[in-house]
Amino acid sequence: MAASLSKVLGEEVRYNDISPEAFRAFGFPGADDLGNMFQFNQELEEVCLKARNLAAGRELNPAMQRFDGWLAQNKERIPLE
Repeated sequence: MAASLSKVLGEEVRYNDISPEAFRAFGFPGADDLGNMFQFNQELEEVCLKARNLAAGRELNPAMQRFDGWLAQNKERIPLE
């Protein structure tokens, strides 16, 4: 995703891997919940991936795009300030 963002936005975007604990410490509303979600996804990655069914998603939303396609259509909506 960082490589795609860098290419489309014309600016370097780097992935910053932080722990769920560090994310929860950010202190904004919802940081605890998001940190918990990241921890769940990290610790139970196999379970999370099995729950994702791309065919079912496309059936629910036939217009669903890959990230690169979505990014090309929405790059102007991403604030760079």
